[in-house]
Amino acid sequence: MWKLFVGFIIFAALALYILTKSGGDIDMGGEKHDLSAPHSEPSASAAPAAAASEALPAASAAASAASM
Repeated sequence: MWKLFVGFIIFAALALYILTKSGGDIDMGGEKHDLSAPHSEPSASAAPAAAASEALPAASAAASAASM
């Protein structure tokens, strides 16, 4: 049983060593919930969804008026 524990420790240490030496930006601090993080601009796929959600009330109002 102790061999499994030692093997896991060696594997974890080797994985951390390789990840830190590979040049990756590794942050072991957990999740960040700050509001100062820069946000990207809305993507191009978000624009059609916004236009569709704005058109929905207008279409609903037109349908309501036609049914009266």
